[in-house]
Amino acid sequence: MRDCEEFFTEPFFSRLRLVLVAVIATTAILAMSSSRIPLTEYRKAYLQSKESDGSRVKEVVSNISAHTQPRKDGDYHLKNDEGLHNITNVPRSKNKYSNLEILEASLAEARAAIKEARIGQEAPHEDFVPKGPMYLNATAFRRSYLEMEKRFKVFIYEEGDPPVFHVGPCKHTYAIEGYFIQALEVSPFRTTDPSKAHLYYLPFSVTRITEFIYVPESREWGLMKSFVADYVNTISHKYPYWNRSLGADHFMLACHDWGPELSFAVPYLYTNSIRALCNANTSERFAPSRDVSIPEIHLPLGTTKGMIGGPSPSKRPILVFYAGGIHGPIRPILLEYWEDKDADVQIHQYLPKGVSYYGMMRKSRYCICPSGYEVASPRMVEALYMGCVPVLIKEGYVIPFSDILNWKAFAVVIPVQDIPNLKKILMAISPRQYIRMQRRGIQVRRHFEINTPPKRYDVFHMILHSIWLRRLNIIVEDATES
Repeated sequence: MRDCEEFFTEPFFSRLRLVLVAVIATTAILAMSSSRIPLTEYRKAYLQSKESDGSRVKEVVSNISAHTQPRKDGDYHLKNDEGLHNITNVPRSKNKYSNLEILEASLAEARAAIKEARIGQEAPHEDFVPKGPMYLNATAFRRSYLEMEKRFKVFIYEEGDPPVFHVGPCKHTYAIEGYFIQALEVSPFRTTDPSKAHLYYLPFSVTRITEFIYVPESREWGLMKSFVADYVNTISHKYPYWNRSLGADHFMLACHDWGPELSFAVPYLYTNSIRALCNANTSERFAPSRDVSIPEIHLPLGTTKGMIGGPSPSKRPILVFYAGGIHGPIRPILLEYWEDKDADVQIHQYLPKGVSYYGMMRKSRYCICPSGYEVASPRMVEALYMGCVPVLIKEGYVIPFSDILNWKAFAVVIPVQDIPNLKKILMAISPRQYIRMQRRGIQVRRHFEINTPPKRYDVFHMILHSIWLRRLNIIVEDATES
């Protein structure tokens, strides 16, 4: 597992498999193996690879294609069959069953096992079994999770080098990007044999793209989008898998707000591929049936040390708490109605000097998690960590793991138009019901916890399970030769 540092001291382009960096292998950047890499140098190097007429990129792509095994593709076509997405374009191999057909048969077995899941005895190795009203269907979830552990394999494209590929931030708001990349690379779900993979991971960090490719204050998306498009172009020429499914058995993961926008650089990336995003906004073309909503987790120090745990309900004198900047359409409404209006409703733009933000969360029964400029916010996970019942005030937001978790069992969801009735809504929840919700929140907290190494049912495995469910929703078929 690579170290999570802001800069890297390993050779900058150690593999040089990526087409957009292969063309600059002779530049002076290779000499920068033991020093910090300034942001401008990476951007400059990429720009050198993008000649104005694009001929250099085409030339290198042609060279790569010449060294790959020729293949004969059939016609692409999409069809529906009982809600499953069928993608057919690869000719049948000479063997009776191709690797892909064997994989699909295994997934068919998994679908049947999940559909027929019944409450049964706990397996000896199970240290946790999901139970209770916090789950939409705990039995089916458990069976699906066990099937994932038994079968699921992911191939990570090796093309690309740090600081943009195979690493990501492991501190602050977008920490989940770096954590997931690192955890997956050393997990038992990874396979180095692409023919045995159910899914293929595009291992770039959108946060690092914004740091190393984006020109600050330029408001120019073109270079970043071109960077993503070039990467997909590279792997689609070197391997058959992207073209085989038009990207449907591929996925990307991004917590940065610009993740959805960068995915638009490749049409099939946002129409076919699985996008695991913190910014899961349906008004920005997030598709819940295909895409995955992941939690935004703020790690000031890179770990959850000191963040998890809080007092019992009887030691929480504050009804509801929020503190944060005024940005986006929802927060100004919240502060307009409630800032300094009621001692029970502690709504602040800025906390008084010496008052701890986390300390206030631990003193509160409910914690408000409103959208800002984007729908995602780390407050939701922070509330769960500290035993405060989340109050979600958002529009167009697909809540993480909402295909598994019954959020209304441990959180309060309030429409924006009900902000004036905030106190009335919360006071209408009986003390007994509040205690139930608070305890359930503590029970599901494990699904949002970051562990190194990962533990069963933690946030890494929950994200992977959501991706697994999307893979179960498609079928990739071999075409039969006529």
